[in-house]
Amino acid sequence: MTSAVAAGGPQVAVFGGDDRRIGLMQGEAWRARIHAARSDLAAIEAFRLQQPRAVPYALYRWLAERRAGRYLGQALAASPGWLERLDGIAHGAGLAPRSIHLFNALEPLLSSVAGCTALPQACTAIAIRGRRSASGEPVIARNFDYLPLVQPYHAMRELRPTRGYRSIDFTTVPMAGAIDGVNEAGLAIAYNYAFAIDEDDRPAPPVSMLIAHALRHCASVQAAIDWIGGQPRCGAALLMLADAQGDIAALELSSTRCAVRRPAAGEDLLCHSNAFSTVRMREVEAPVDARYDDRAPTPLRGERLHESSELRDARLAVLLGRDQALSDADLLAVLADHGDSRVPGECTLCVHGSYWRTTACLQLYPARRSLRYAFDTACNALFDEHAL
Repeated sequence: MTSAVAAGGPQVAVFGGDDRRIGLMQGEAWRARIHAARSDLAAIEAFRLQQPRAVPYALYRWLAERRAGRYLGQALAASPGWLERLDGIAHGAGLAPRSIHLFNALEPLLSSVAGCTALPQACTAIAIRGRRSASGEPVIARNFDYLPLVQPYHAMRELRPTRGYRSIDFTTVPMAGAIDGVNEAGLAIAYNYAFAIDEDDRPAPPVSMLIAHALRHCASVQAAIDWIGGQPRCGAALLMLADAQGDIAALELSSTRCAVRRPAAGEDLLCHSNAFSTVRMREVEAPVDARYDDRAPTPLRGERLHESSELRDARLAVLLGRDQALSDADLLAVLADHGDSRVPGECTLCVHGSYWRTTACLQLYPARRSLRYAFDTACNALFDEHAL
């Protein structure tokens, strides 16, 4: 498989200034898509499942927006810059702040693994360096797997804050935080969801905001680990990190604890899907036999929570176990894999499921300060590239 770079794909929007100015520019630039995303909330089954039967949808959404505003107001009380960013997005988009708060609070408010979850069970990330990298440089390659309904709201932005590092971020149009990104200091971070059961009732920032903060203020993998690991947070995650000096690490997070995984001695590769690998984090992971119940979206009911992660991790072990140096095209071929049967499905690395689908494929290059992206399945990816 070749690793083609296309021209004319989704443009990278450039936002700069203080937090409110950045938010205002984002809201203005993506105003139409933010309004469309608000309308499409009604089609997200995981969101609608929490709507009481006796409550009309418009009232339910208003109540959810108000709840989200209260939640983020408490969670971000010590970080007023984030509230200014959110208010800026709302003002630029011509919406009440509570509407933007809801998008940014969906991550913690709908992340319970006790049945109903709005978060994907399928994302895959690989980090290489040194002898496992054909170019010798560190690279993170990843598939982002989510609801196809959300794909039109994927977006790329370059942030130029008044204070802090510039960064290229993969996000969605109403989000203040980042899903993935690379900064001008040579730090790259990619975000996979995880399934933890040690929930903390105290309001805390979503992981996407911690990623965006780290990209703005941290220059190395270790600095990002130290900062993110020490912050209150809501939700569970597996972060893949790499920096221009060649350090790579996987940071496993829940609301109450964290653990770091680095390559074994003599190895220059890490990979993960959505399952914790460290003993410390497996203690708070959803049970191995956990299944989605009748509070989950219809296509997921009865399915085992960890099945996709187990099968994808096993397939990664096969495809990456040959100890060869990997080029950009090799990494894409791994992430585009449809298994020995060559039939894509729910549990292949390139996901083509009835509920989840690979909606974006990215390659992050911290030494180059660049990012390649395609808002498509990995098997169809034609990349655009943006560098700082």
